[in-house]
Amino acid sequence: MSHPAADTEPAQPPPADDHAFFGQPRGLMTLSGLEVWERFSFLGMQAILVLYFADTVANGGMGMEAGTAASVSAAYGTLVYLVSVAGGWLADRILGSYRAVLYGGILIACGHYAMAVPTDAMTWVGLGLISAGTGLLKPNVATMVGKLYRTDDERRDAGFALYYMGINIGAFLGPLITGWLGDHASWHWGFSAAAFGMTLGLIQYVAGRRHLAGRKHAAEYALAPGPMRRAVLLIVVGAVVVAAVATALALAGWLTMDRFVDVLTLISVIAPVVYFVVMFRSPRVTHEERGRLRPYVVLFLASVVFNFILFQAYSTMMLLASTNARTEIFGFHFPASWYASALGAFEVLLAPVVAAVWARMGPRQPHASNKIAIGVILGGLSFLLMVLPTSGHSGDAYKMAAWWIVGSYLLLGLGDILLETSGMSATTKLAPKAFASQTMALWFLSLALANGIQAQIVKLYGEVSNPAYFGVNGAVAVAAGVAVIAAAPWLKRTMHPVH
Repeated sequence: MSHPAADTEPAQPPPADDHAFFGQPRGLMTLSGLEVWERFSFLGMQAILVLYFADTVANGGMGMEAGTAASVSAAYGTLVYLVSVAGGWLADRILGSYRAVLYGGILIACGHYAMAVPTDAMTWVGLGLISAGTGLLKPNVATMVGKLYRTDDERRDAGFALYYMGINIGAFLGPLITGWLGDHASWHWGFSAAAFGMTLGLIQYVAGRRHLAGRKHAAEYALAPGPMRRAVLLIVVGAVVVAAVATALALAGWLTMDRFVDVLTLISVIAPVVYFVVMFRSPRVTHEERGRLRPYVVLFLASVVFNFILFQAYSTMMLLASTNARTEIFGFHFPASWYASALGAFEVLLAPVVAAVWARMGPRQPHASNKIAIGVILGGLSFLLMVLPTSGHSGDAYKMAAWWIVGSYLLLGLGDILLETSGMSATTKLAPKAFASQTMALWFLSLALANGIQAQIVKLYGEVSNPAYFGVNGAVAVAAGVAVIAAAPWLKRTMHPVH
């Protein structure tokens, strides 16, 4: 697509008097609309993925053991967010944010269409395409939201809260549609609905592109033509070589599913360490910017702890709901995957409340580090709550009331709003200028590490008692949140201009 005027548009945000979308810039509507459909497709698929893995082959599933299904699902999440590092670099150096998001959305849609084909091979092809597409889209669309505001604009956190509400409208609707289709038709019909949703998201993104601040086709820190050609060639050749080696190892019997999961976990640990080292040592990062990266490490670790809990809403909690929770409320029966919609529903309802509270408080609102800490604590409490209904049973045949899981998701949803909106907003403020999209990718790399750790820990699900599993994990998260609160004085001093 060619839009010559894009290269001459200023990189500055729109005027401060742009309040067309609930008091926010018009571009927020375009980006929030994209996220509605991207999350509809991604989380709609994620809500049924672990159930599809664990279902019997006779029922159209893949026949995995519950622990293996949860581990593979988490490994897929690890891969999705690991690729976001490459997505941030491609946006900064080659594609530009607008095209990175567009191409990422196209890959995601193709991946969901592939998963609609009822064969195991197309399932893995689809997951690979979705991983690549999400890596391009997620870090860069959030960066584009940050570009809608000036650094000192007090609407910024409220804007991210509204953006996150858009995400959770999709998170609410996706599992309702895909879950019903998976339960009443087939799992692959559910994946088809995800494909349709992503297609709608792409259409509205292109239609609203004129409202995006600083939209350019050229990357902001583009490589010179020669290095760019070499980089593209290296990426293509590298991808082909990795695919060929992985296929050969798999055919030889060395690259088993368990080993693949372990490799992804190892990469998820090494990657953020290497990336922080590169950013701290880069000559393009100023002394002042380097000072702001130090407190960002704390926020990164807090995100890891919280999202380790959050992502289990789509793995261990789904498995628990499918085996030990009632699937009826007031006489109405529903698929177990609909529990995932409760999380999205709470975030849809609570996000505007949180946004309104922050906007009303203005400069008196809590510091971003305290918002994040409270979010981590709420995540821990959501797991500690599950100790009560899973305790005191002699076997595994019990059925808990639906309200226990709904209550857990209420705590988790509020914690997610507090942590993710403040974390993403702080990231766009703390990011070194030369690593803008890549620093946002680093925030998503914390999600990769959370999934990587989850891919190992969920193997204990079913091996230890449910009260012990949920109790220990929840207690660790609460302790981590308290530690961030204890570090608040130092964080406030070093996180300027974050308030």
